[in-house]
Amino acid sequence: MDHSTHVALTNEELTPATLADATVYGADTVKIGKVSHVHGAGAAMQVVVDVGGFLGIGAKPVALTIGQLHFMRDDGGVVHATTPLTKDQVEALAEHMN
Repeated sequence: MDHSTHVALTNEELTPATLADATVYGADTVKIGKVSHVHGAGAAMQVVVDVGGFLGIGAKPVALTIGQLHFMRDDGGVVHATTPLTKDQVEALAEHMN
């Protein structure tokens, strides 16, 4: 997926409601998972992404900092994110405990 024409979200748009269920793509443009929920706000925000599993079953929640993600809207207005991490790197992170 070519993200170069997608519009970056503003800081004001980085809210739990906007980010919920956003797909996250890795450095190799492979789908990593979906945003489950967020903790905090601003530069301290943590984004919890469900990785692995199938149709949400067996997925593992991992926390990424907002600085590790770049949220944007595609041409259809769908919010998604990219990260410089690979799917393997994200899946190797410790499980996030709510």
